[in-house]
Amino acid sequence: MLKSLTIKFNKVKPSEGSNENIQDPDPSSESRQATGQGENKNEKKSLKTKMPPVSAEESQTKIQDKVSEKNTHEDKTTNPDSQNPTASTGAKPEQKEMGTGKEDPVSKPPVINEYADAQLHSLVRRLRQRTDFYKRKLVEADMSSPESSPQTDRFYLLWLSLVTIAFNWNCWFIPLRMVFPYQTPHNTHYWLITDLVCDTIYLFDLLLIQPRLQFMRGGDIIVDSNELKRHYRNSTKFQLDMASIMPFDVFYLFFGFNPIFRTNRMLKYTSFFEFNHHLESIMNKAYIYRVIRTTGYLLFTLHINACMYYWASSYEGIGSTRWVYDGEGNKYLRCYYWAVRTLITIGGLPEPQTLFEIVFQLLNFFSGVFVFSSLIGQMQDVIGAATANQNNFRICMDHTIAYMNTYSIPKIVQNRVRTWYEYTWASQRMLDESDLLETLPTTMQLALTVDVNFSVISKVDLFKGCDTQMIYDMLLRLKSIVYLPGDFVCKKGEIGKEMYIIKQGEVQVLGGADGTQVLVTLKAGAVFGEISLLAARGGNRRTANVVAHGFANLLTLDKKTLQEILVHYPDSEKLLMKKARVLLKNKAPGTGATPPNKGLAFLFPPKQETPKMFKALLGSSGKAGLARLLTLKREQTAQRKDKDQEENYISDMVATGAARVNTENQGYSSKLSRAKA
Repeated sequence: MLKSLTIKFNKVKPSEGSNENIQDPDPSSESRQATGQGENKNEKKSLKTKMPPVSAEESQTKIQDKVSEKNTHEDKTTNPDSQNPTASTGAKPEQKEMGTGKEDPVSKPPVINEYADAQLHSLVRRLRQRTDFYKRKLVEADMSSPESSPQTDRFYLLWLSLVTIAFNWNCWFIPLRMVFPYQTPHNTHYWLITDLVCDTIYLFDLLLIQPRLQFMRGGDIIVDSNELKRHYRNSTKFQLDMASIMPFDVFYLFFGFNPIFRTNRMLKYTSFFEFNHHLESIMNKAYIYRVIRTTGYLLFTLHINACMYYWASSYEGIGSTRWVYDGEGNKYLRCYYWAVRTLITIGGLPEPQTLFEIVFQLLNFFSGVFVFSSLIGQMQDVIGAATANQNNFRICMDHTIAYMNTYSIPKIVQNRVRTWYEYTWASQRMLDESDLLETLPTTMQLALTVDVNFSVISKVDLFKGCDTQMIYDMLLRLKSIVYLPGDFVCKKGEIGKEMYIIKQGEVQVLGGADGTQVLVTLKAGAVFGEISLLAARGGNRRTANVVAHGFANLLTLDKKTLQEILVHYPDSEKLLMKKARVLLKNKAPGTGATPPNKGLAFLFPPKQETPKMFKALLGSSGKAGLARLLTLKREQTAQRKDKDQEENYISDMVATGAARVNTENQGYSSKLSRAKA
């Protein structure tokens, strides 16, 4: 019994000592520890009363043995650092003091190092803050990055389409139900159900959708819900939406089911125009929708005119005169036909008889001429805007052809020019892409060029590892050139000034003795001529002919542009020079080839010529090699003797000439002295 109790006591004891090292920031922890010690003392007394009588010496020795074993084991596991004796010595008295008690079974884990524990907690807290920050950015759709731009929400566009359908229902059928007798007591409930659905859409848009729309203020996107509601309530759109949803339908109870009380539903026209704007912004061919919309305006105008004609006929009396509707056939189709003939001013209509009919017809003619001419003019503008680029292409092509005819350019050249125009227009629907990009801000230009050309530039080994911003600057300077089949991109012996990137099509590298052998065919994404960009003073000549195999669209970057860019990126310039040396070594020709270009001398020093004696030893062996070596030695000795003789001859000639000049000078001086005497 005593043995089991001592083992249980020793198992609890180390955790008590470890808990003493934990600093509890709560001031009530001391009271908790005091109460815990009191409970432990009470438990100890109860255990003493239940234990059988044993000798004090035996129990004391067993307890001391267990305590010493447990302490030594704890020192090895929890305190491996032997350089901190103060912490270990400070823990022993606490263990001795707590050795008489029993710890609560729910205890905190032991803390090995308080500083490390605090650092870990701080790291976890920072990681959580970072995670929350990025979650918030994803939810709020941060638009500060130049690579991202706000887009129309598809859900909101679908909702606007639903609101537009409800608005068109009211615009088309309210006048129809007001004038034509299509709403009868037998089908009134169907009309009421449809009206209720449209009103529900209006109300839902007013209360839930519009107050949540974000807006711009001072260049910032406002996302606060209170600000969004306040902005919507202060807008004109809110006033029109409120007016369109006013429940004038309650007058049905007093005046019957008259659709005139729903006329205010047509005031929600702002959502209709907003839907048109968003739909045009996402369509590839927006002019098609503009034509359809303009046609809808024309049909709606004819619809209103047909309703007014039937109302005038009802006012005068159906079939009362030759001018009014006679009541035969389909009411709506007959009135619509009359409206079409009146607005288009075809003629052949019955003459009005009464004063009311004459005034109505005059107003109808005036309004018809104005509305119809406006719609026709708008249709012409839409179609003209859709074909503006094609008209510009035709004008440029006609001017070029007129120029070539003026100067009698050969027909072969004229045909190639026409082919270039037609292919360029068919491939990219414009003659020069730079004209389009120049109208956009730099951020938009960069976004377009990155999406179109960055994947191609990133494959160039020469630019891998360079500054990303430098790559972006290069993308903005790239020029697109279209080559016809058989055109020379570059010729052998030309000075390299550009780098070429194949965007579309293929080119062939020609070589051989006659320069017609196809060495390699380069396809889309390949790069050639990049080494010529790094020549300091030029002089890097092309080593082969490059010909377009079919139509080819190439991106070019000239040397001057690259040097202007590298001025701002010195680190990238050093990296490019280093890579250029490696590429030049890989592409350098072997011995016996042409000497290195002078323009690239700054990249690597010229190789010294191998001595002839060393070449002889490397080229042969044995007696033949030794005989050849002796022959070369004799030749060199003979050359030296000839050179010495030539130098001696020249020196003798110089001495003879000098002596002759001295003799002549002496004779001249003697004659001069005689003449003076």
